[in-house]
Amino acid sequence: MQNLNVSQWKTILNQDEHAVILDVRRSQEFLSGHLPNAINMDIMDWHGFLEKLTVLDKHKSYFVYCRSGMRSAQAGMMMKQMGFNHIYNLADGLLTWDEPLIQEPVGQVI
Repeated sequence: MQNLNVSQWKTILNQDEHAVILDVRRSQEFLSGHLPNAINMDIMDWHGFLEKLTVLDKHKSYFVYCRSGMRSAQAGMMMKQMGFNHIYNLADGLLTWDEPLIQEPVGQVI
């Protein structure tokens, strides 16, 4: 897992057209504002989160974020232990994000 600042995260994300963006915050947080094309997988629901990880393609790149970077770092460590190889954590989370968030529920909650 790589911990990246906003600029690094965006650069690497834009180079991978098959990248998956995971928002690991609670669904209420996600619906209040999230990144475009993000999929919401609540890490605080440990059992559900682990179950959802088992169906993800381990060969894809995953860009993981939360509010401050702490939950997403935990998620990245769990993913690494499960065999995911390309994990990028937004180190300081949305607290440092420099673009508007999507306020409508157009992302995907799974």
